[in-house]
Amino acid sequence: MLYMFYMDNHAEIEYHGGQEPIVHLEADLHRVIKWADSNNKRWAFTLSNAGACYFEDRADINQLNEINWNAVLARNWQSCRDAKQSEFLLEREFPWHLVERIGVFSEQYNLQIRAILDQAEQNLLVEVKKDWYY
Repeated sequence: MLYMFYMDNHAEIEYHGGQEPIVHLEADLHRVIKWADSNNKRWAFTLSNAGACYFEDRADINQLNEINWNAVLARNWQSCRDAKQSEFLLEREFPWHLVERIGVFSEQYNLQIRAILDQAEQNLLVEVKKDWYY
């Protein structure tokens, strides 16, 4: 999806604001799973895009090796598009306290997000992560 925002050429996407305003929320997978299990929330990860007509999912941390990590990390992914879109899914909610870091496109967005967090009295690491964008 981020790539589609970057390209801005998909006829079915109404959003045309580019990738720059998109923020990435990072959390520790093991902490999230522990929270989900203790709060009776289902979780799973997929081996491809969960929005596709067909996908496989897993709910066993020991099966993470089934994700095609080379595809996930690929920058040129025409030949592995489906596998690149593996996802982690959490039922109904994602609690804010599990977010450990926010990645942003530029220093401009770093300042904007930092101001919002300061106003909300939230002390959270915000970093410019250009390599998380196209």
